[in-house]
Amino acid sequence: MNVPLAPQTNTVQTHPVAERRSGSRLYARVTIGGLRTACVSRRQLGAVMVGDCLAARGGKRLPKLVFASNGHAIAMSALDSKFRTLFQQADLIHADGEPVVLASKLFSKTPVPERSATTDFLFDAAHAARDAGLKFFLLGSSEAVNARAVEKLQQSYPGIEIVGRRNGYFRREDEAEICDAINASGADVLWVGLGVPFEYEFSLRNKSRLNVGWLVTCGGCFNFAAGDYARAPEWMQKNGLEWAFRLWREPRRLFWRYLITNPIALAMLALKTGARFAR
Repeated sequence: MNVPLAPQTNTVQTHPVAERRSGSRLYARVTIGGLRTACVSRRQLGAVMVGDCLAARGGKRLPKLVFASNGHAIAMSALDSKFRTLFQQADLIHADGEPVVLASKLFSKTPVPERSATTDFLFDAAHAARDAGLKFFLLGSSEAVNARAVEKLQQSYPGIEIVGRRNGYFRREDEAEICDAINASGADVLWVGLGVPFEYEFSLRNKSRLNVGWLVTCGGCFNFAAGDYARAPEWMQKNGLEWAFRLWREPRRLFWRYLITNPIALAMLALKTGARFAR
């Protein structure tokens, strides 16, 4: 179901002109757990989003693919060459997990300043987008969850322009029509919450079809935005233990996944962290 949304009109926005890549949009990248990860704060990540999206308006450039690095992604990249190839095509990988940040501080001379969990960054991005006049499209999750996530964002950030949404239940042959609807909406940022690895595959497959500035994969982020899932206590988040909270909440689904992936992720973080790349 494609749902174009009427723009919010209760606030007046000032739209800055597109800028060249400079200032807060400059950042280094460092290999963490084998993945080339951006050394950016949450605030800077939002600034990069705004600058990239403004520069991409009018179809001037292809969308930037923005993926998130955490223990699961690092382990899967080590175990599965196809998954690793998907990740290597991202334009920007940000540190979604606290262990990624800790590893950068222990083993790298260019540490990541802080974690940018996608569940937090969605709200950071909404704030930055509202101020800059960027437009969102939410793709993924169930119809009910998707609708509630949009409603919550609009309640939390009055004036944000969410110009369309769609649930994540569709066939591959529907993708061209979906991309046409996204383009027609005028969205700058497409949030793709289709689950792993489907959201990466969708993003790579349709990058050239889309006129957005950023394609951001976000997993189950819409469930958190809708208020269906609770976050771990802050002390667990800061100490890299959010996975334990999720395991406690969903033991049947996550036990074997964490049993297999956590040791591999820890080994990769220790052995494959350190190389710095200029940006």
